[in-house]
Amino acid sequence: MEAITIENNMLKLPDRIANRLRGKRIEITEVEEGILIRADSNSISEARGFLRGKRFTTKRYLEMKRLEKELE
Repeated sequence: MEAITIENNMLKLPDRIANRLRGKRIEITEVEEGILIRADSNSISEARGFLRGKRFTTKRYLEMKRLEKELE
């Protein structure tokens, strides 16, 4: 299996599909029916930054844990 990163206009795909894959790592595999193009799922990379702008900080987390211990 080979994984590559798609650059702008690197593959001639329909716009809807190209926009979904652009900038992501993909796997290209040859199968019996032809060629399979599949987005490589890296859950850590996808989750990175999901709390950005949510006002959730380490300081706030530690305060929540301290309050939780007090309630025990």
